[in-house]
Amino acid sequence: MNAAAQGPKAPYDLERVISEFPALRQEIHGHRLAYLDNAASTLKPQPVIDALVQSYSHDYSNIHRGVHELSRRSTQAFEAAREQVRAFINAPSTREVIFVRGCTEAINLVASAWGGANLGEGDEVLVSGLEHHSNIVPWQLICEATGAKLVAAPLTDAGEVTVEAMVERMGPRTKLVAVAQVSNALGTVVPVREIAAEAHARGALILVDGAQAVPHCPVDVQALGADFYAFSGHKMYGPSGIGVLYGRRELLEAMPPYHGGGDMILTVTFEESTWSELPSKFEAGTPHIAGAIGLGAACAYLSELGLERVAAWEAELLAYGTEQLSALPGLRLIGTAPKKAGVLGFVLEGIHPHDVGTILDRYGVAVRTGHHCAQPVMARYCVPATTRASLGVYNTLADIDQLVDALREVQKVFA
Repeated sequence: MNAAAQGPKAPYDLERVISEFPALRQEIHGHRLAYLDNAASTLKPQPVIDALVQSYSHDYSNIHRGVHELSRRSTQAFEAAREQVRAFINAPSTREVIFVRGCTEAINLVASAWGGANLGEGDEVLVSGLEHHSNIVPWQLICEATGAKLVAAPLTDAGEVTVEAMVERMGPRTKLVAVAQVSNALGTVVPVREIAAEAHARGALILVDGAQAVPHCPVDVQALGADFYAFSGHKMYGPSGIGVLYGRRELLEAMPPYHGGGDMILTVTFEESTWSELPSKFEAGTPHIAGAIGLGAACAYLSELGLERVAAWEAELLAYGTEQLSALPGLRLIGTAPKKAGVLGFVLEGIHPHDVGTILDRYGVAVRTGHHCAQPVMARYCVPATTRASLGVYNTLADIDQLVDALREVQKVFA
């Protein structure tokens, strides 16, 4: 039986969720939109859109130093968003929540400010074999500048990062472990808490790339043992150009500034400057004010949905999608770890992923094709690229059916 006929079994009101995303009301090339590109960027719900419109149409002004009413409103909304983020990830204090442009900037900030001050000749930074380029390249740059070394732990054939593989590569010179909580290319869920405990036992810190985790499951940075935690707004139903770095207060206070300019200073003379307290110290210049407000609205939206319920529904979708795709002849799933979140990466025999994605679009199915900024992962599986279908809160069993039916059409074109 076609899954669409069975009806959804979502543990939350799926129809209501779908109705809250205006982009889903359109057709693409005469077909209903099956948006399966959530790991790249998610669609935006009406509450987030409303928060942005309210900011720009009614309350907008620069923040923190203005004495007029609009500045007061913007400042209040901006700092309220910081508290929403703090609560969303259970950070101990809003002073530990730094607004940045996205996960990439957050990691670069730590690599530059913490790494520049703490890494030296012969020190090591340990990453896993499934990292996004944004959790590899910043460490390469700072290692080159300081004489430190980047070390990578391998993946299993299924795409897992094991604690044993990470521990095997932790040495006396390992200063920091940088690892994704969820792989963007494979969907693998990494045992971050256990890796953090092993790192701390050896005197190392841990940075967690949470960009692919925060939309799919509850995150508690204290329970994880994260010293730094980074994520982006646009992957969790918020605006683009905004993200968060969480860092333990004592670490952030000891780090030098990343950018210099307005609002991050206490005093400035031509001879020297002194820095503001956290979080202002790392937020130089006018921030993405409306973006932060929209991110706060996204946190509130996901919290209201309940990330435990989201995770349960997406697990059902993932299981169904895995079953249906595995039944297609000539299709090979890339990444088959037992613990996965929301990603179905695959290759079709004899058909380039870019061709797959182009034809799928004709049938209203939006996926991502390419190396997904994870070229070491592609090399591990000896493929140049994959087609990636990635799940979100509004996806349905019918979306999976539409993907599978469209893939059959792709295979007919190349038969």
